[in-house]
Amino acid sequence: MAQIIGLPKLSPTMEEGVLLRWTKKEGDKVSPGDLIAEVETDKASMDFNIEDEGTLLKLLVKEGDTVKLGGPVLIIGKPGEDIAALVAQAGSGAAPEAPKAAAPAPSAQAPAAPVKPSAPPAPTAAAKAAEPARAAATPKAPAPAPSKGDGGPAPGKKLLASPLAKSLAVELGIDLRQIRGTGPGGRIVERDVRTAAEGGAAAAAPAPSEGNGRGAPAAHEVSDEDHTMTQAIAVRPRGTATEPGADFEDVPASNMRKRIAQRLTEAKRDVPHFYLQRSVDAGPLLAFRQKLNDLLGDRGKVSVNDLVVKAVAIALRRMPECNAAWVGDAIRRFHGVHVGVAVSIEDGLVTPVVRDADKKGIGQIAAEIRDLADRAKKRALKGHEISGSTFTVSNLGMFGIERFTAILNPPEAGILAVGAVMDVPVVDKGAVVPGKRMTVSMSCDHRVIDGALGARWLQVFTELVEKPESLAL
Repeated sequence: MAQIIGLPKLSPTMEEGVLLRWTKKEGDKVSPGDLIAEVETDKASMDFNIEDEGTLLKLLVKEGDTVKLGGPVLIIGKPGEDIAALVAQAGSGAAPEAPKAAAPAPSAQAPAAPVKPSAPPAPTAAAKAAEPARAAATPKAPAPAPSKGDGGPAPGKKLLASPLAKSLAVELGIDLRQIRGTGPGGRIVERDVRTAAEGGAAAAAPAPSEGNGRGAPAAHEVSDEDHTMTQAIAVRPRGTATEPGADFEDVPASNMRKRIAQRLTEAKRDVPHFYLQRSVDAGPLLAFRQKLNDLLGDRGKVSVNDLVVKAVAIALRRMPECNAAWVGDAIRRFHGVHVGVAVSIEDGLVTPVVRDADKKGIGQIAAEIRDLADRAKKRALKGHEISGSTFTVSNLGMFGIERFTAILNPPEAGILAVGAVMDVPVVDKGAVVPGKRMTVSMSCDHRVIDGALGARWLQVFTELVEKPESLAL
């Protein structure tokens, strides 16, 4: 019986994917395990292997389309089966074209029919009927005017605007003096700024000044603080990416960048970070690296980062309390030491994993990291190669960064940020001598790693780096 196949979860944090390439075509027979497509997730390009057997009757998405997790991508079944109902259910083929074409029609008619006739007539009739009575009864006749025609604060009064409105006005280049507030007491709120940015009625202060005599105040009628702020706002150019002469460009974020933004925001917001820094004597490490590379010759080179990964792995093995994660009401201690290595690629960052790094030799770790990094840049990593890390190393030393702090990669409880090796003067036995120092910063999840525990782990790591022969044991 024919069935719809949805997009499976190809990486631990995947929420949607871009179908890069179909490897099968309609009419092909497929068996469990067959590769049918390549999908770009938030982490890498992943293989989409079918888990069912049958004939590929219909491809529901095109190459380059973005599909939500679980969204329909194909139909398989027996040759000749009637799949019209399934196609309609999936919303593919000719059926979805009708809703897409129909959707603009109502929206195009809405402003033409309901909006234009209804807005002007009602206020005009009501205003004409009530204006004489209001004028005779009270000087505050134009009660609705603040939301419709009051262009800014009254003379001598402070400009009232919410903090969010002020920030948004600076961002959009809007002069707050030209906006009528619709918030409590005439306060300018976020919606007023957005309306003004879109060219709505709230932006047009000059017209009310002619109609009701109260208009927008002159610059000297605003407080010094507000005048200074609005002057700064007024000189900022406005525009959108589609306007000629716009001073900015909105670049659509890739799936990877959107997921990175979401994950790091969640991590920084939800995980109680704290940071520990330590300066490490990197002289012995550099000398040890040179010896290893002399021995390896053409068989490959070992980097400082390879040695750092090995040192991190051994330190975690010796202190398993830090090889852990917070799981709600318990601390989960991992039996395996799997070190994630942050790798920068064209539109984001991935962390391929060196599994059981504490049990592997330095040369094996170096070769594995080179391979993972190369395939990461080609978006050719598999799902299991970017998941399951228990601790991460992020190294910016090759860019000359002396020190930095990193955001945790949940559910891991620790990440080590590694800076460049610097030539610095150091005091040795009372004399100032040249030395080589490397600053490392450990970001910790305070729910798992307390300050003293993190400090002890850094002490173990430092001893390994400063006596690197122990890394080969």
